Formats: sequence, C-alpha cells, structure tokens
Amino acid sequence: MEELPGGVLRVTMPLPMRPGHVHCYLLRVESGFMVVDTGLGLPDARERWAAELARLDAPVTALFLTHFHPDHLGAAADVRDLTGATVLQGAVDAAQARLAWENEAWSQALADWFRVPAPVTDELIEQGSVYRPFIRSVGDPELVDDGDRLSGWEIVAAPGHADGQLTLVKDGVLIAADHLLSPITPTVGLWPASRPDPLGDYLGALERTIELAPTVAYGGHGDPIPDPVGRARELIAHHHDRLDVTAAALGQEPRTGYDVSYPLFGADLPPHVRRFAVAETLSHLERLVCDGRAERHDLERDGNVVGVSYTAAQ
Repeated sequence: MEELPGGVLRVTMPLPMRPGHVHCYLLRVESGFMVVDTGLGLPDARERWAAELARLDAPVTALFLTHFHPDHLGAAADVRDLTGATVLQGAVDAAQARLAWENEAWSQALADWFRVPAPVTDELIEQGSVYRPFIRSVGDPELVDDGDRLSGWEIVAAPGHADGQLTLVKDGVLIAADHLLSPITPTVGLWPASRPDPLGDYLGALERTIELAPTVAYGGHGDPIPDPVGRARELIAHHHDRLDVTAAALGQEPRTGYDVSYPLFGADLPPHVRRFAVAETLSHLERLVCDGRAERHDLERDGNVVGVSYTAAQ
C-alpha cells in the first residue's frame, strides 16, 4: 500500500496476464474508507486483501466497482466479505457483469460474434472460460449513476473501454479506472450486447475529461498521469490516426473485422490476443460507418444477421 498525492491510497494486485498488475484505490470517506476495484480473484486474493486492510486506521464501508472486467471486480466478494462494505456499481455495468459472468453460454456467444475461422473459434471458447474461476463478483450491488456523489466524490461516466465504466473525481483528482492509462492505451472494442459505437463513446468521454480538467489521474494500470488533459488529447489523436489506417485498409471488396485486423495489428497474434484485435478493429470500422467513411453490409439468413463486412464508402 502506498499513499499518493491527494491523500489517495493505492494497492497494486498481481495479474497473471499483461500488464501484470492492476491498481486498486482506497479513498477516505466520512465513515472510513471506500475501496475502488479489487483485482482478479486469484486463489490468494482474500489473504492479500486481509493483509492490506489490516493496515488501515478506519473501517472500509463502501466498495466501488468501476467496470465489470475480471481484473477489476474478480475479488469483489472477498473484499465485501472481509469488510461488510456496501458494494456500489453502475446499472449498465452490473447488467453486463451478470451477462458475462453468470451466463455459461457467454464464451460461445463471444466466439459466434467474431465469426472467425474454426480453429480460432475453438481457442476463443476455451480462453473465454479461463478467468471464470477467478471471478467472485457480487450479484446485488447498490446501483449508482453518472452525476451521483459519494462523500464528495462525483461519479463521472466514461464509456468506451466498457459501456458502463464509471470514474470518480474530486478536487482535481480523477480515479480513472481504464479510461485514462499511461503509457499503455486502453482497449476500445465492439463486443456482443454492447453499445453500437464504443469508439464514438470513448472520444466523447475523453472530451468530457478535457472539460473537467483534472490535475492528476490515477488509472487501473501503469503510472499516475500528471497531465490528464494532455493525455486525453493524445488518445484522441491516436484514435484518429487509427481510423485513418483502418479506412486505408478498406476497398470495394467486402472485408470482415477479422480480415481488417491483420493489416492493423499484424499476422503474428495468438488467438486470445486476436480476439481483442478484432474487437478493436470492429469499433473503428463502426466509427468509420458513423462518419460516412465506410459502409456496413449485413449478411442475413432467415431474418438473422449471420455475417458482417465492410467496404470503403462510395
């Protein structure tokens, strides 16, 4: 546990996959502390949290979950059970958490969504189940929303990386989750049952960050960000560059998101990484469609969409 400028406490938990860690935060509130995110529910997560919590001089009374990805809420039940804290989560995010982590068919749904070759599909299904044993989420959180306040911290919606991702801001300090990261770039992918234009959502959320003008941001991974406004502008420019690269990969011959992911991300990716590459490619393709720079073509069978491809706009 370390104390950061602004009186924020940071606990860093290990991850078995890149980037190798996730940051969780403890914020002082009137009744004690509020924990923000918990890390993955690894076998020793409960013991790690018990040791960290024993160092506090006041009880933990609230647990705020920024978004439903396993590295952020996997140990939520452990922290709740250790502290008796009220679990707070956005309504959109709680619904997606139930869909992803309480639905045995989700891994197959992901594989079907990407419409990739059979060998890749098989590994996607396997990979989609890898983290399920390490997710001990809470099924009945108290729901919160954009604009709500928690002991002076304002909840600010930051969709893009996850539809229902929520951040916290107070006195210039932004608890950014995976909205702003440095030096890595947050993934922004199009997934099944998600909003139709996640990259558009993300660019809008970055503009809102610029308007809020926080003086420091603490993200879920990587380093503290001393210039959040500058980092938001860098990320906007990055995605506009990626949109240009994506547009250049299109012609008049229809190409799937899987096809276009190769010129964008290269050919040498294992299937579980290709999954994220395809999702990110799809988010950029759909933004190009919204901007009038690409056309989307649905292949329907018996009234159901069974394939999607894209061409350059005519």
